[in-house]
Amino acid sequence: MANAPLMPKATAVWLVDNTALSFDQIAAFCKLHPLEVKAIADGEAAQGIKGLDPVLTGQLNREEIEKAQNNPSYQMKVQESKVKVPESKRKGPRYTPVSRRQDRPNAILWLVRHHPELADAQIMRLVGTTKPTIEAIRERTHWNSANLTPMDPVTLGLCSQIELDIEVEKGARNAPQKVLKEQPETLLSMDETTSEDALAAAFGKPAPKVEEEQYDPDAVFASLKGRTVTKDEDDEY
Repeated sequence: MANAPLMPKATAVWLVDNTALSFDQIAAFCKLHPLEVKAIADGEAAQGIKGLDPVLTGQLNREEIEKAQNNPSYQMKVQESKVKVPESKRKGPRYTPVSRRQDRPNAILWLVRHHPELADAQIMRLVGTTKPTIEAIRERTHWNSANLTPMDPVTLGLCSQIELDIEVEKGARNAPQKVLKEQPETLLSMDETTSEDALAAAFGKPAPKVEEEQYDPDAVFASLKGRTVTKDEDDEY
């Protein structure tokens, strides 16, 4: 909860017991409902919770409390700690809740199918798995391959959309570029180079067609009429 004190109910118990602040002021500071603060004051809620002094924890100072007590409309603000504790970087695979672990194989199958550019290490960071499991699902040797269904890891709550987008962008940037292979040049056959279409393309005009000589049978016999046919000619016909 943003800008809320540590242990808000314990802080509210202390403020109810040690200050004259209104329920609304305490509720606004502790990020609680005013009725919840009223229940704490009436002893109906937070029973057994020991009050936590926000002044000792450095979340509030005496001047802020006095200013709020003198002005009922004033709302106190949590003081930022002067000591910044660096966040420890997570090492190893992501922790996955037990209730979500059965969904990891489906998420891995979805990542393998829809984002082949992702490396195994990236999938391990996203869903908290191991390399042998990824290989088994990719090679369809997983013990439950027949029952796996691709499911978006973001929908399953295994990672956020921002984390997935970052890994996909990184994977696409590191993926090897595909090189298109040039088709080897081959010589065309003689039939293809001497065809009408090839000649027309080469000379810009249709190739001339050779017309076969037509013979008139009547004219041939008329020319032979009245002359003596030799034996050689007779054999020829």
